[in-house]
Amino acid sequence: MSNVLAIAQKELRSYFSSPIGYVLVGLFALLFGWFFYNYLAIFVRNSEQMMMGGQMPMITMRTYSEEKRSGTIELLLTSPLSDAQIILGKFLGAMGLYAAMLGVTVLYMLILFWYGNPEWKPIVAGYLGLLLMGGCFVSMGLLVSSLTKNQIVAGVGTFALFLFLWVINWIGESAGPTARDIVSYLSITEHFDDFARGVIDTKHLVYYLSFITFGLFLTAKSVDSERWRG
Repeated sequence: MSNVLAIAQKELRSYFSSPIGYVLVGLFALLFGWFFYNYLAIFVRNSEQMMMGGQMPMITMRTYSEEKRSGTIELLLTSPLSDAQIILGKFLGAMGLYAAMLGVTVLYMLILFWYGNPEWKPIVAGYLGLLLMGGCFVSMGLLVSSLTKNQIVAGVGTFALFLFLWVINWIGESAGPTARDIVSYLSITEHFDDFARGVIDTKHLVYYLSFITFGLFLTAKSVDSERWRG
């Protein structure tokens, strides 16, 4: 576990050793503030939409592609660290940046509690849902980044994948009842609705955790194939 945390710390430091981390956090805070000001009653849904605006691909596009471009991937793969430790470290590092982005929005929640007396449970559930959904996107972003050495290709590919996961439930609307139910279950955003309403259901927790595990598993397979090719 110490190796995983070491990689996570390295990844998190790398975000803030360049402007990208500060730009992402600042942009996220500005956009969230705009939505907060204009749509206070449905802030959770708007923060979800904001997250899909491009921040998540920017978080993950460099995780593996930059290692390949700079040639440090060989050093990483030949180190005494296992693939699982490397992947978990990168995942936790990216999630650390994402959590920092969400953490900035707590200031707006404090303003909300300062001037009113809202229910805290829906807010906590909404943040939990955002963290879990963000974890799904990060795991898929790691997979896409592991497939290329070009950050731009990784970013565009990740955004396209996220967009597909975002609109997949629209496809099911024109299908039959069985296909609609299947597509609805596979939709990553459909499982967020209960969190936005303040409901924490175990079936949604299982779905998100399974999705994250599957994404990291595919990333492990991709990294393993890179090791064999190297």
